[in-house]
Amino acid sequence: MATALETAARPAEPARREPARRGRRPPLTPYLFLLPALLLELAVHVVPIATGIWMSVKGLTAFFLRDWSKAPYVGLANYRSALDAQSSSGRELLHSLVVTATYTVLTVGLSWLLGVTATVLLQRPFRGRNLLRTLFLTPYALPAYAAVITWSFLMQRDNGMVNHVLVDQTHALDHRPFWLIGGNSFATLVVVSVWRTWPFAMLCLTAGVQAIPTDLYEAAAIDGAGFGRQLAAITLPMLRPVNKVLVLVLFLWTFNDFNTPYVLFGRAAPHAADLISVHIYQSSFVTWNFGLGSAMSVLLLLFLLAVTGLYLAGTSRRERHG
Repeated sequence: MATALETAARPAEPARREPARRGRRPPLTPYLFLLPALLLELAVHVVPIATGIWMSVKGLTAFFLRDWSKAPYVGLANYRSALDAQSSSGRELLHSLVVTATYTVLTVGLSWLLGVTATVLLQRPFRGRNLLRTLFLTPYALPAYAAVITWSFLMQRDNGMVNHVLVDQTHALDHRPFWLIGGNSFATLVVVSVWRTWPFAMLCLTAGVQAIPTDLYEAAAIDGAGFGRQLAAITLPMLRPVNKVLVLVLFLWTFNDFNTPYVLFGRAAPHAADLISVHIYQSSFVTWNFGLGSAMSVLLLLFLLAVTGLYLAGTSRRERHG
């Protein structure tokens, strides 16, 4: 009996660990699961980028479409032509860059502002809130081609609904302006892009707002903080991580936007709405100068990488100091 009690009271001996096997190979299962994604990444991104860089140092024009390998090597001549402000291609590329930057700033800024406004107004529950959210998300849910083609019909000069309302119904204008050509084409492009983009901003900001504890608003209300003070002291600071990613995504999407101007204006975009994506397309598939178009694409890639790196570095430094 005593022996049994002593045995029960004796502390249990720690389990002996088996010595690690020397030279044990890591399991291959995780790499096998990652292999399809790696192959897809190579096929979709890495191989086209490498091909574009190869084409950018070649004099690949319409004369060598039958056999691309026979295109002469021109080195950095395409890059010098694209960056030369004295040449016609350099001036056109610089103009396209300015138009694209202005278009991106206006689209991202207005989309973010509308998204914040809608998110704040729909933050508190009321009757019909879910219906309004559904209606606001409709432009983002529609296919891009169907939505932009609809806008192209609305903006027609002679039989479009916009001119019909402005001229025939409300008499706000005494003439029918052109919205798809000339100087008004840039404003039309911004309106259509903002209409398609701001619901995505509202969707991301709504998810961020729902993660903010309601106790903060209740405590602020008890302290006498009004709507504006709560917005400035609670909502916007708490949405800073969401805004960091949202602004970057909107910037990349808008700067590289090709579907909206191409469907809205066709292959020949107006000079006032000559975005850099359409400009590169015209240089490659309209004038058949694939070498110059590839050089422009590589320069655009380097520009976006530089801007993205500076943006992430600036926001990270602000977070550390904040």
